[in-house]
Amino acid sequence: MRLGWRQATTGALGIAMICLAGAGLLGQTAPAAKQTAPAAKPAATAAKTGAPAQKQEMAGTYFKNVQVLKNIPVDEFMDTMGFFAASLSLNCTDCHVPDSAGSWAKYADDTQLKITTRKMVLMVNAINANNFGGAKFVTCWTCHRGGQQPSAIPSLLEQYSPPPPDDPNEYVVRDEGGSGTVTADQVFAKYIQAVGGAQKLAAVKSFTGKGTYEGYDTDHEPNPFEVYAKAPDMRATIVHFRIGEGIRVTDGRNAWIASSDKPQPVMTLTGGELQGAKTDAAAMFPLQLKALFPTWKVGETMIGDDDVYVLIGSAPGRPSVKLFFNKKTSLLVRHVRYDNTLVGTNPIQVDYTDYRDVNGVKMPFGWTLTWTDGQDIIKLNDIKQNTTIDATQFNKPAPVKSEDTSAGGGQ
Repeated sequence: MRLGWRQATTGALGIAMICLAGAGLLGQTAPAAKQTAPAAKPAATAAKTGAPAQKQEMAGTYFKNVQVLKNIPVDEFMDTMGFFAASLSLNCTDCHVPDSAGSWAKYADDTQLKITTRKMVLMVNAINANNFGGAKFVTCWTCHRGGQQPSAIPSLLEQYSPPPPDDPNEYVVRDEGGSGTVTADQVFAKYIQAVGGAQKLAAVKSFTGKGTYEGYDTDHEPNPFEVYAKAPDMRATIVHFRIGEGIRVTDGRNAWIASSDKPQPVMTLTGGELQGAKTDAAAMFPLQLKALFPTWKVGETMIGDDDVYVLIGSAPGRPSVKLFFNKKTSLLVRHVRYDNTLVGTNPIQVDYTDYRDVNGVKMPFGWTLTWTDGQDIIKLNDIKQNTTIDATQFNKPAPVKSEDTSAGGGQ
């Protein structure tokens, strides 16, 4: 995906209207200005830790003028928009009317690109149904690969140029033998030892951290950031934007996003997004990683100039995950998870850097989250272990009140 085009869209209300979980909307039944309940922190309002998993509202019910993507949850609908954006290197206002940059309701207006996209979705669905038993072997990315017009003529330049480097995220273990030199259990064991050993890790029950967040939604200006985490898989993050806050919470069973720039005041996560939130939370506590999946395969690849082991976790009916461990340091340097949408699979990548010793345990102070619609760069400057965290911190957040309607920022 080409990220350069996003830089032209940052600024003024355009930032607020760019959808961070997807690249656009087809309309909204209620304007975002009606989000009135303040929430400086995740509030104890609608859910309790350990509550039953919640269902998400369907896109065809929540949004206006949705004609093809009706019967999927709102969060999957937004991720589907992100898949379109990545496949064609477009953003919200490229596909929607220019006025949508200042009005959620205008996303419902039809454009020629939207009309064409509906036809393309039906065409691709028919190709997969008629030839691949409905599996998503053909997607928008198959033909477009970052361009608006698929290329029908072979490129001699590509044919006779040196091949580009392999994408480590696309690594596939092609047989059960894996790397042949190490097992998944051995990689996990080396990782546990490298970050401090099982005994010290087991003593870390929770932690809090403060630092900065930056991304295209902040014009790459640092904004205050907080994280609250509790073993085994609870996490809340808060970004303090100029116009409000961006809150992400998982209580181990459910997950939500509340942000002043979202079309839905509090978006309940489902499917791969929900599983991904649990994975991100569990990754904060190394002893929990192996238990995420019942089956692991191991292979070897490279990230840049570094040799890495890649562990691929899988389970029936769930998106897989890939964990990358530096061979020299044995530290986790990346994990890649996946979210299945109606039109294809989105990758979500988290890179870990700047490991520092905190009471005998090495913890990453740098996180970079990259996905089809943007990149978040988090730099922590302080981590405190085993702090007392109010249980309500992991409850469903209340809608976030925007403090300024003239500019945007979100998570």
